[in-house]
Amino acid sequence: MRRWDRLLDAYVEEYRARGLSTQSVAYTQARLDRWGRWLKGRRPRISIEHIDAEMITRYVASCSSFRAKATVYATLSTMRGFGDYLVRQGLWKINPLRWMKGPKVTPYSRLPKRIDHAHMEAMWREAANCHGKYSSHLWVTVLALLYGTGLRRGELERLNLTAFDHTEGTLRIDGRKTGHERCVPLPEMVLRCLDAYLPLRHNQLEEMGCCGEYALLVSRTGKRLSGNAISNGVHAIARRAQVPIHSVNQFRHSCASDLLEAGVHLAEVQRILGHCGIATTVRYVHIADPQRRSAMMLHPLNDWLAQEHQRVSA
Repeated sequence: MRRWDRLLDAYVEEYRARGLSTQSVAYTQARLDRWGRWLKGRRPRISIEHIDAEMITRYVASCSSFRAKATVYATLSTMRGFGDYLVRQGLWKINPLRWMKGPKVTPYSRLPKRIDHAHMEAMWREAANCHGKYSSHLWVTVLALLYGTGLRRGELERLNLTAFDHTEGTLRIDGRKTGHERCVPLPEMVLRCLDAYLPLRHNQLEEMGCCGEYALLVSRTGKRLSGNAISNGVHAIARRAQVPIHSVNQFRHSCASDLLEAGVHLAEVQRILGHCGIATTVRYVHIADPQRRSAMMLHPLNDWLAQEHQRVSA
């Protein structure tokens, strides 16, 4: 097992070279580090070549207690990728993880959580009251982009100034997660927020001597607003506004649900959110389906109630 750390470092470098986010790389390395520590603690000691399916099964069982299905599935997926790497290095003849299936994770096991309109308005008011003119405009713009376009946190973090086309009123989103870029038309409110924010951004960069910064969203220090800073800032606003939110991704869920309730076609919502498959977007139909609600309005029971109401009134 002395070679484990060296092989893991080489695999992580290869994994990082694929252009994945820093957090994805860190999560992958942490899962494999944990697997390595478990293997090193076995007695008698074993070599990498003698890691078999039974030992892998025992490890997965040991780290699955009180874990969500999605977590166990992600761990197996990470281990499977490292197993393929060991095969390429000639240490394993076959990858036994290829035949190991994780727990069944369905898209309907947990419905997306949305933010209602009253809570959304409370957060916007609190963002507008942030200390300092620049900070207030920055965080109102962050909320506008999260809710108005349904961006993922990583996509928001990686936005550059060149991604915003003011003439067309669109935002070009990178395809790091899906492999496909997309162009999202911006609602009028988001455009107004950006128009008010960008001059202040320029002044802030000049003040900090960082005029070469090309990130769209920058902190007061003139640096790109990181993903952690976005999460911390949004959660701080939510706490001050007394709004119970669990994740920044709830803005994305709210965007999708509200678009569907407004009558936007499912395929259009899929393109706006950048889902690879329509099955992912279908989850939102379970909490926002105007067609289903309209269909139930045609139920004969409604006619019976109307007739009964007329009879009572007479």
